[in-house]
Amino acid sequence: MKWIDHESYLEIYPPAEFNFKECLIFLDRSSQEILHEIKEQSIYKLLKVNDSLLLSKIVFIHNYIKVEFPISSPSFQDRKKVGEYIWEWFDLDQDLRGFYQVASQDNVLKTLAAKYYGLRIMCIPDLFEAIVWAIIGQQINLNFANTLKKRFVEQFGESLTFEGETFWVFPSFERLASINVDDLRKLQFTLRKAEYIIGVARAMTNGEIAKEVLLQKNNYHHIKNSLMSIKGIGAWTADYVMMKCLHYPTSFPVADVGLHNAIKNILDLERKPTLEEIEKYAAGWDGWQAYATFYLWRSLYDKNI
Repeated sequence: MKWIDHESYLEIYPPAEFNFKECLIFLDRSSQEILHEIKEQSIYKLLKVNDSLLLSKIVFIHNYIKVEFPISSPSFQDRKKVGEYIWEWFDLDQDLRGFYQVASQDNVLKTLAAKYYGLRIMCIPDLFEAIVWAIIGQQINLNFANTLKKRFVEQFGESLTFEGETFWVFPSFERLASINVDDLRKLQFTLRKAEYIIGVARAMTNGEIAKEVLLQKNNYHHIKNSLMSIKGIGAWTADYVMMKCLHYPTSFPVADVGLHNAIKNILDLERKPTLEEIEKYAAGWDGWQAYATFYLWRSLYDKNI
């Protein structure tokens, strides 16, 4: 992480291939979003660091991300943790020059890469949040998924109120490990999703699942197989978690409906492509399947492509 600590605020210096406004557009795609708030080109984000709830205000000035602390300045170690979270949230370790080289020669991606240049995968650094969000989104539309997430966070998450507004953090796996299926069923979760989420929470509480352990495997197939051994995690969910939380640019949720619709729109096809056709379109994306997918998802929020 390239950063300067000013005690009352941080300066984070992202790579040259970074477009804060494009990242904001993606973050602002749902009116039901509860885990951050965007106001006048600033992001307000509540984080839990060492048992403290810390509110940060994130803006982009000239060539750096400025992170302010509207309530009070945390300790140096806590400021560093906030900076590290933001660095990971915006996927700033990823060198995108290789992706743009690949995209510039690809019929599906070349227009999108130029149009959204500097957009980064908006990650989910917390493994439990990434898995739960993926499970919530299984086989339902995005609007209802966001509704369920909002209910879930408001029911089980922690919050802080500042200047009349309430900010939330995602519930911890420790909290969810102590509830029962009926607690989630009341929020309109299906029985299976309720069982899956509580099962993951209890497995993480017992130390059976941990982000650090998965990353130590350092192999796409080993990590994917480990994730798929968890009840409720299939191929799509595993790839989504690897893409959004574990930073694997080769992860490819090939069965994703949004991906299919985006390719159909971009290529002006009469029908959605088959899995076999998508594999052919993706033949040149090797090493960058996750970024190709993310840019295609981004295109779905444009009225005119």
